[in-house]
Amino acid sequence: MKIQLLFFGITTDLTGKTSQTFEMQENTSIKDLKNKLISEYPNLTNINEFAIAVNEEYANEDLKIKEGDIIAIIPPVSGG
Repeated sequence: MKIQLLFFGITTDLTGKTSQTFEMQENTSIKDLKNKLISEYPNLTNINEFAIAVNEEYANEDLKIKEGDIIAIIPPVSGG
């Protein structure tokens, strides 16, 4: 199945992309996606510290991804 990934903040530097169409197996969870992203983009080793949103709603690791989902990878933000 195909999903759309959106990268924000430092993740654009770590992946070299702002978005990407990604092919995943059926019945894949957010946790599975994180593992696949780490294998494809080794610089994303801190991905467990990032927020993941699916279709504009924050998601936990057990959420199953569906065909056509739009998934945002959002690193922690700090400011002052």
